[in-house]
Amino acid sequence: MLRIDTQKPYSLVYSLCQHEFLGYLIEPHIVQLNPNGEFSLTYQRIFSNTAREYAPALEDNDLKIIKLLDELEQSELIKKMHKKAIRPREFFSKIFDKKLFDYIRPKIDKKLAAILQLIRDKPLYLMSKEGWPVEEKLTIAPEPASVLFHFRRNAEETRYFPTIKYQGLRIDFMYKNAQIISNEPAWLLLEGTLYSFEQDLDGKKLSPFLNKRYISIPRNTEYNYFDRFVRSLITKHHVYAEGFDIKTYQHEASPLLKIVNTANGDAFAQLQFKYGPYTFDAGSEHKVTVRMDYKESEDLYTFHRVKRSLKWEEDHLQELLNLGLSKPDPLFNNLNIKKHPEHIDGATNTHLLINWINVNHDFLINKGYQIEQKTENHRKYLLGNTKIDLEVKEENDWFDVHAIVRFGPYEIPFIQLRDHILHQKREFILPSGEIAIIPEAWFAQFNNLFYYSANKGSIQLQKHHIGLINDLSESNIQGLSMERKLQRLQEFEQIDDIAQPLHFKGSLRSYQKAGYNWFHFLKNYHFGGCLADDMGLGKTVQTLALLQKEREELQEKGIQGTSLIIMPTSLIYNWQSEAEKFAPALNILIHTGTNRPKVNDHFGKFDVVITTYGIARVDEELLQGFYFHYIILDESQNIKNPSSKSFKAVKELRSKYRLTLSGTPVENSVGDLWSQMSFLNPGLLGSHAHFQSDFVIPIEKKKDEEKARKLQAIIKPFVLRRTKDQVARELPPKSEQIFYCKMSDEQAEYYEKIKSEYRNVLLEQSLDELMVKSQIQVLQGLTKLRQLANHPRMVDEDYEGESGKFENVVHTLDSVLSRGHKVLIFSQFVKQLEIFRRHFDKKKIRYAYLDGSTRNREDVVNDFRNNEEVKLFLISIKAGGVGLNLIEADYVFILDPWWNPAVEQQAIDRSHRIGQTKNVFIYKFITKDSVEEKILALQDRKKTIANQLITTEESFVKSLTADDIKELLS
Repeated sequence: MLRIDTQKPYSLVYSLCQHEFLGYLIEPHIVQLNPNGEFSLTYQRIFSNTAREYAPALEDNDLKIIKLLDELEQSELIKKMHKKAIRPREFFSKIFDKKLFDYIRPKIDKKLAAILQLIRDKPLYLMSKEGWPVEEKLTIAPEPASVLFHFRRNAEETRYFPTIKYQGLRIDFMYKNAQIISNEPAWLLLEGTLYSFEQDLDGKKLSPFLNKRYISIPRNTEYNYFDRFVRSLITKHHVYAEGFDIKTYQHEASPLLKIVNTANGDAFAQLQFKYGPYTFDAGSEHKVTVRMDYKESEDLYTFHRVKRSLKWEEDHLQELLNLGLSKPDPLFNNLNIKKHPEHIDGATNTHLLINWINVNHDFLINKGYQIEQKTENHRKYLLGNTKIDLEVKEENDWFDVHAIVRFGPYEIPFIQLRDHILHQKREFILPSGEIAIIPEAWFAQFNNLFYYSANKGSIQLQKHHIGLINDLSESNIQGLSMERKLQRLQEFEQIDDIAQPLHFKGSLRSYQKAGYNWFHFLKNYHFGGCLADDMGLGKTVQTLALLQKEREELQEKGIQGTSLIIMPTSLIYNWQSEAEKFAPALNILIHTGTNRPKVNDHFGKFDVVITTYGIARVDEELLQGFYFHYIILDESQNIKNPSSKSFKAVKELRSKYRLTLSGTPVENSVGDLWSQMSFLNPGLLGSHAHFQSDFVIPIEKKKDEEKARKLQAIIKPFVLRRTKDQVARELPPKSEQIFYCKMSDEQAEYYEKIKSEYRNVLLEQSLDELMVKSQIQVLQGLTKLRQLANHPRMVDEDYEGESGKFENVVHTLDSVLSRGHKVLIFSQFVKQLEIFRRHFDKKKIRYAYLDGSTRNREDVVNDFRNNEEVKLFLISIKAGGVGLNLIEADYVFILDPWWNPAVEQQAIDRSHRIGQTKNVFIYKFITKDSVEEKILALQDRKKTIANQLITTEESFVKSLTADDIKELLS
């Protein structure tokens, strides 16, 4: 084989060749042309990596074809059969056998079929035995040929042979040196033409007849031959028979769903289809199914050919899958229920399947399904619709629930299912002995109804469980009726409008007035409630309006009522300031400080006593000895831990009414709600252990949406939340902009060094060690990288290089300050704030400063708010993220991103809150190619974390996966 001269004419050809071991293949070749245009003896096998040298000879799709043919080259095929490198000669002589041939040849056939379709109009030749690629010109027949299989049965034997027709004419192919070049699907080479076939013909059905006229089947073996071979052939191909009958039917079809109860107590469903008298399992690949019948008395075989609608059958199967069934094994026709986290623990396939049948029973019947039950253990389940009729009547202090359950024709008092629902027993024995499966949804829907019911002989709920009653009214339960007054309790928009107090200074915004009215709604029904408005929407103002109204109404009656407000120390000044502004008539006592009285006799002289959580713990007995009008907890998440001293102290306090205020009642976990709700309405959520097992674990671990909805229904009447989005029309617009900062060269080098050190240490550990033992190490490493991304001086006091972010912030700040704006600068790192303080001191720029060690918070805040020369306020997030009203600022600089965007939002809310009249601009500074950039991306992926309002770094790290950590350290 000589090298092609590309300066002379040449041509691309495809050559059909016969490999000694692999069978027929196709190869692409470049063949040099003689001066007269004929093929010379110079040629070269080409591949994808050499084909471009001969681009003038290639058409549009030749490169695609050559790439496919690369995969049929013997060395590539050997790689699929033998992992180690080996010479082809050694492989075929020592390793290749029939088993490997049977493995690889079907793959070759499939590839050849695709390639032959692509080269129909290309130059195709037969290769000579010596390897010349253009021995004989070949043609690919443009249409598929058809095959008719003939059977002639007589008293001695049955003769069997095929005939081939192409374009209506019979082709003689026997004893013509024809070759089967591919079996699956069949391709036949006959006298220079390649033929394909209809109906996915297997070439093995033709190959015996290339040099044989027929095959003879003796009488003594014909039954098995007919049953196994002939029946299959009739299913797929055209058959002409003499000596036996073939009958074709086309019946109306109907779906059949069979429930099979096994001897071991399990169950599964089978989908079948009835075509007239014939029943077939779902899942056929053939449009025709053939049944064989032999009448010995008449010595007659009859093949019943039943045409099936596969698309119609597939639609029915998909319909069941869409309704919640699954087909776990493609080889079997068994259908089971898809297991979901919301399924009750311990539910068997039988319970889930019967429940599924009953839930979808009416739909299935309307769709024409027949439902049959086959049992091997003498247990018969009731199949059909299960309904419940509920009626709720309101008494003085509780609700009576009357309910009847209908299992098919049987009516059962619902109270009889109490133990079943509470202990998750799914089977209820009916009077007939049949077994009714309690609907899966009822365990979640009615568990709390029975759990919180005060009377075991009937269903009675206390008034503060109105959420459960309302949940029943929204669940579309058949026959549920309630008194109009009870329905009206949930329609907050129809709460009576209460006049503002006479001596309240200023006016409440519309949504604040609605909150004020809601407070009175709670008071009228003796409920406790949590005002959970977003930070900055005026929870303090709404509460002061309530307290002022109470003062005026009590004075009219000649009664003195004293209310207690407990809050974090940092908020006392804010409450004092707001009270002086909006409710100056309130007589307020600040019960703090080391010199506070150790008795409570003087409390009765005041309208409001203000104290802190710390004092409430210390003065527990003193405060418990006084009966307050209202007890109000601000930032009530402070009592989220039921084992904390704060919760234990406040839960024993006595008062007529109770309220809590919190922008984030759920900080880290759904579990945060229990103690707050227990303070407001004792018993509302049951015991702490019950709440953990019935709500916290299902919602947080199993993502149980039904449990989350149920919990929301219980607490909904007692929590009022409005977001800034809902009242945005009352606030000026805010805009956010991210500034990406490039690290300085020295900073980037330092960062990479530390990142590599932590990555190597952490990623050498196993996943278990990484996620269980190394959370502190992970947090330390990530914190150090975040500090370096801001300024290496936070880690190394001796660092003398520059910081890209520091330079960017200072430059942007100069521009903003030059235009006279006031700016809040937030960072979680006090060390970062110190770096900026030193810069401002050096530049003689005045600023206010607040961190956890600041004692004179009130003076610092007033200086910023009232002094026009102080344009900057440096704030540590932990010290100033809540409780500050700083609407004088219209720019907020976020120096470093937090794990949870909600924390950033709290900082922004110091400025973007009610009272702000200017547009607010938020600038977030992110260091490029650092962990900060990855935190932003991770925030998007960790939506569940944001939804759970996790705001502590430790909690965030616990929720990280090993892949997340690798990404952060990559």
